[in-house]
Amino acid sequence: MEAAASKERPKILICTNHSYMLYQFRRELIQKLMETHEVVISMPYVGHEEDFQEMGCKCIETPIDRRGINPVTDLKLIKAYAKMLKEEKPDEVITFSIKPNIYAGFLCGLKKIPYCCNVQGLGTAFQKKGLASFVTLLYKVAFFRVKKVFFENTSNAEEFRKRKIISRDKQVLLKGAGVNLKYYRYCPYTEEDPIRFLFVGRIMKEKGVDELFRASKKLKEIYHDKIEIGMVGFFEDEYKEKVEYLEQEGIIRFYGFQKEVRPFYEKAHCIVLPSYHEGMSNVLLEAASTGRALITTYIPGCKEAVDEGINGYLCKVKSAKSLYRKMHRFIELTKKEREEMGKNGRRKMQAQFDKDKVVEKTVEAILS
Repeated sequence: MEAAASKERPKILICTNHSYMLYQFRRELIQKLMETHEVVISMPYVGHEEDFQEMGCKCIETPIDRRGINPVTDLKLIKAYAKMLKEEKPDEVITFSIKPNIYAGFLCGLKKIPYCCNVQGLGTAFQKKGLASFVTLLYKVAFFRVKKVFFENTSNAEEFRKRKIISRDKQVLLKGAGVNLKYYRYCPYTEEDPIRFLFVGRIMKEKGVDELFRASKKLKEIYHDKIEIGMVGFFEDEYKEKVEYLEQEGIIRFYGFQKEVRPFYEKAHCIVLPSYHEGMSNVLLEAASTGRALITTYIPGCKEAVDEGINGYLCKVKSAKSLYRKMHRFIELTKKEREEMGKNGRRKMQAQFDKDKVVEKTVEAILS
C-alpha cells in the first residue's frame, strides 16, 4: 500500500534511473528516511516497484533513456520532472545517476528546492574530451545551488573540484553504498576442487571482459578442469556470440542474470572484476563480506576494496597479462592461504564498509 500523505511529515522525492539498482543498494537508506519523512520515488519500472510500495513509498513511473543524449526523450524527461515537482511539492529532493542529477537538479535549483545528488562514478562521459567538457558545463549549471553531493571515491570528488564543478565544502565522501553485513554474511569456503573464479556484472567492454576472456583461455590451457571461470550477468548484444562460443569451448560457464547472487558468491573462491571505471563496486563489497578473495583493477572504485596480498590482488587496467598473473598467483596459493584471504576481506568490510554507518552518515548530511 502507498503511504498516505501527511501534513506533519515532510516529503522527500527520490529521482533515479533504475528501480532495481535503487532497491538493491539503497533500500536501507530509504527505510531510514521513512522514519521521519514521506518518500516518493521517481524511476523507470524495471523491478522492485511493488517492493517499494509495500515499504510505504509512493512510486511514479518515469521512463529514462539511460544511454546517450537524445534531445526529444531528454526534453520529455525534463518536462516530467517539472510536472512532478509542481504536483508533489517535495520539501527536499535526492537524485542518483547523471540524468536525474543534471535535469532534476537544475529544476530544483530554479525552484529553490533543497536537493542532494549522488555521483556514483564518472562513466564514459568523462573519458572523451569533447563530451567531458559538455557534461562538465551541465554539471556546473545543475549543481549551482546543490546542498550536498555524495561521492563514492576520492578520485571522483577530486575530479569535480579540479573541473570547478563543486567546492569541497559541498562534497560528502561515502564508502560507496556500503554493504549489509547481515545480508551478505560470512560463509566458509566450499569444496576446493575446482578452484572457482566468478565474474558478476554486465558483460561489456568497460567491465574488462575482453581481458578476462584472454586470461581465462590461457589459464584453462594450463589448469584445465582444475579451475572454473563463471560469469553471472547479462551481456551486451556484441558479446552474445563470443560468450556462447567460449562456453561451448569449456573456457567459461555462463549463468545468466541472477536476481539472487549470494549462492554464487558462496560457491566461488575468488571474485574477478577487471573493470575500467567504477564509482564503488558493490560486487566487490558483497563478495568480500561473504568471505571471498578479490582480483580487480587498480582504479578508483575498485582498489579501495583490496589490500594487496591480504584479501586479494590488484592488476593493471586493460591488461590481460597482468590479470592472468594475478589469477595464476591465486591458484598457486595453498587452500589455507586462500581461506585466510577471504577472512581478511570480511574483516575489512566490517571495519570500513558497514552499510549501517554509511546510511547514518548519508542521512545526517541530507537532513542537516
